[in-house]
Amino acid sequence: MSFLNFHTSQSTYTFASDATNGQCLVINRQDGSFRTASRTSLQIQSESSPQRVFGIMGISQLKLDRYLLVITGRRSVGRIGRDDVFEATKVELFPMRFKSFAQIKDTEELEYVALLKAHLKTGPFYFSHTMDLTNTLQRQTTNTSTHHADPLWARADERFFWNRYLMSDLIDYRTRTHDTNIDSFILPITYGFLEIRQTALKGKPMTFVLISRRSRHRAGTRYFTRGIDAQGNVSNFNETEQLVLMDSTGKSSIVDGQIKISYVQTRGSVPAYWAEVNDLKYKPRLRVFSQKDAAIAARLHFDQQLKFYGDQYCVNLVNQKGHELPVKKAFEDVVRQLNDREIHYVYFDFHHECKGMRWDRVQILIDQLEDGLIKQGYCHVDSTKSDSIVAKQSSVVRTNCMDCLDRTNVVQSALARWMLTRQMRALGILGPLETTAQFEKFEFMFRNVWADNANTVSMSYSGTGALKTDFTRTGKRSKEGAASDGWNSIVRYLRNNYGDGPRQDAYDLFLGVYRPAENHDSPFGDFRPVFVQSVPYIAWSAFLMIVAAGILPRSSNAWGSMKVFVVFWAAVLGWSLQYLLAHGLWYVNWPKLNVPEFLSTEKGSEGINVRHGSLGQKNGGSMFRDMEAGKTKARRD
Repeated sequence: MSFLNFHTSQSTYTFASDATNGQCLVINRQDGSFRTASRTSLQIQSESSPQRVFGIMGISQLKLDRYLLVITGRRSVGRIGRDDVFEATKVELFPMRFKSFAQIKDTEELEYVALLKAHLKTGPFYFSHTMDLTNTLQRQTTNTSTHHADPLWARADERFFWNRYLMSDLIDYRTRTHDTNIDSFILPITYGFLEIRQTALKGKPMTFVLISRRSRHRAGTRYFTRGIDAQGNVSNFNETEQLVLMDSTGKSSIVDGQIKISYVQTRGSVPAYWAEVNDLKYKPRLRVFSQKDAAIAARLHFDQQLKFYGDQYCVNLVNQKGHELPVKKAFEDVVRQLNDREIHYVYFDFHHECKGMRWDRVQILIDQLEDGLIKQGYCHVDSTKSDSIVAKQSSVVRTNCMDCLDRTNVVQSALARWMLTRQMRALGILGPLETTAQFEKFEFMFRNVWADNANTVSMSYSGTGALKTDFTRTGKRSKEGAASDGWNSIVRYLRNNYGDGPRQDAYDLFLGVYRPAENHDSPFGDFRPVFVQSVPYIAWSAFLMIVAAGILPRSSNAWGSMKVFVVFWAAVLGWSLQYLLAHGLWYVNWPKLNVPEFLSTEKGSEGINVRHGSLGQKNGGSMFRDMEAGKTKARRD
């Protein structure tokens, strides 16, 4: 199915396959019911010319109406073997009962619609009509033959099926009616990074693919989703697969992929209950909560990871002193309590070992991991052999720093290069002493794809591109790169304090963490005292008064009174800024749909929309105990 013809009428939305004898999906706009029919037997209702579209992203139930999300724009990312892969470049919303958005007068409903549209602009969202993008090569090849007979959506890994919640109605209909004709309309979308490059190494044509799949569980922004939840989900969890396809014979530039090799790594937040609490200061407050409860959640987390990937090599890159030390200790406490031989904890103080911009010293970590990496191996599939599965990857390196972004990116790209060299030697493409880094053109491609991956993963979590990508792109740390990192750090501070609330709300709404139809109170009001709301305006007014005193014309004998004027407004400005910094929690742009669970333990957080935020809905059942200064504050969600 390359595209669909989308027909609209006052009573129905109809999707017709481009094939002459294809199937149609009819959605009743009044009651949201579905039915399928063959194109030849259906009299399609349409009030205008059909629109060419490329898939259904799902249906979102807001406060007053349901909205159909339709992919109306796409770009080709490339081909993996014989499968075409696309990025959704435009997604439009179509109301069910409302004839148009102009009919919607409810401001709360419009707020929800705006959040959905905002999330759809973030992306990137990837899909394929013929290939399962949610599963690694190894999971695809080792699953049963029955599994391969299942439709694409049924094969999808639910962790990376980004629009799984939006597809609930269609999947429920399929489960209830067993109508297999609807299968082709249920399209799994992945959120993360995907790049496909046609390249060659020593004259051997190959397709190089890098995929980062972001988990839909505990998804969100940098400071509003940290650590673990009671179900064992960690924030910013990404599975990254480096995939290389080539053919056994010939030097055609068109690669079918008879031989496939892949290497998988993961990243995810430290699996403990911890948070960094924004309060307008550059470095937020660090809070580490009960490690006894964290060990229970971490057991669930690692049970899942062991099931999917085998032994865990947990590489912890946080600093061993200063602000980050409690997080390092929290991870080590959890590992000590679990006492699991399949969990291999490896500590590497990235900033200490690589100080002075000597990031090539990541090789020290690789040397430390080498025995485990050799034992770990990689997935190797050769379709020309009777037993196509030549080798399997038996474990995974799980890397984290504080954000699982910048330091993690550097380490993951270094591990990927080391393993790729090992793979190419095993296939006879490289000699025993050769490395991929020796081939300038290939290395340039490799570095840039990994740097693009770093930027994309970082953008979805922190709101900016990654730091340290100059090293990833060039293999060297530069002063220009350091200056760029400084600028990105400032932008991160501003976005994380003043802009991430709506971004987190958009995640929660899209993923079904917050459901407007089940929450009757409006979450969008400002419930702070009027005086608190007024202080930023007082500060801004005082600043304008001082500027006006400096630029507006005045007589020469007015200096005395002007001096008093300036001193007065400078005092007002100073007091206002001092108040803002002293009460920073009041002025952070917090999420409104699901207030972060840690906020209720913070002194000075009273009234910050807590009563409307469905506290704990994201992580029901978790217990947070503030261990700071020997005080214990407990709350069960």
